[in-house]
Amino acid sequence: QVQLAESGGGLVQAGGSLRLTCSASSSINNVLFMGWYRQAPGKERDLVALVSTTTAYTNYGDSVKGRFTMSRDNANLYLMMNKLKPEDTAVYYCYAVERSRTESWGQGTQVTVSS
Repeated sequence: QVQLAESGGGLVQAGGSLRLTCSASSSINNVLFMGWYRQAPGKERDLVALVSTTTAYTNYGDSVKGRFTMSRDNANLYLMMNKLKPEDTAVYYCYAVERSRTESWGQGTQVTVSS
């Protein structure tokens, strides 16, 4: 099972930017999809962005389209977040699913956007 670790969260004012990094500590050769989810207090965990490691498939949540950009570099996954809004405040989790359908989650990183 791939091990994931997020970094880059923090406090930012509305309209600002942050970049999150997800580092995989083991091989991702068997990973089919990687992405980001977020969970705000009292809410369900929602998709932010998802990318296939084998095709051109990429999907963004409706609330972040046009503001967030995900990129990948070997075993690292990045999420560039621009024009941040207070409603983007949440714990952001890195996610991976392997060919065996095994899912892995990072420990999460807090993003807080002040108004």
